[in-house]
Amino acid sequence: MSVGQRPQTRIQLRNTKAILEAALDVFSQYGFRGSTLDQIAQAAGLSKPNLLYYFPSKEAIHVALLSGLMEVWLAPLYALDADGDPRDEIMGYMRRKLEMSREMPRESRLFANEVLQGAPRFLDGIEGELKTLVDAKAAIIATWSQQGKIAAIDPYHLIFSIWSLTQHYADFDVQVRTILGPKRDSFAEAETFLETLFSRLLVP
Repeated sequence: MSVGQRPQTRIQLRNTKAILEAALDVFSQYGFRGSTLDQIAQAAGLSKPNLLYYFPSKEAIHVALLSGLMEVWLAPLYALDADGDPRDEIMGYMRRKLEMSREMPRESRLFANEVLQGAPRFLDGIEGELKTLVDAKAAIIATWSQQGKIAAIDPYHLIFSIWSLTQHYADFDVQVRTILGPKRDSFAEAETFLETLFSRLLVP
């Protein structure tokens, strides 16, 4: 909140939260281009003019969502500890990312849709905080490789592979569930498979 700006009332806070929650549903389902302010307003239970009181445009809502979720989305990578056991740290990161795909599929699809469009509304975040964080954690993983604690492996592509192999289960949920069938727990099976895959990959 900027200097001189009044704090939001309880009703304003409630409406802002309702708008962002509705927008997350709409954007994750239809993407930015396929979503409209009318859809978001209807899902939030507000009129379009009322919605525009809080956010001046569809883009402003989208940016607010991405910015607000960035801290949560990056938390598992921040938690990777240079002083921890290398394989435990990497496997823990993989598990946390898979759990986020289970618990936060809309958020995963929101980020995926933005990146697929060239990140026009969030390139600064990728070039800034995300790149800085990945560079720092890649350096840690590279040091572990050089010390012989894990296999010699490109740290950036290791991180990319964890992203793709865990977020797949959120972004392509319908495809996964349709192919596996209703009686199988895709996330439990994925965790077992990915633990085997990465544990073997990381052996020096």
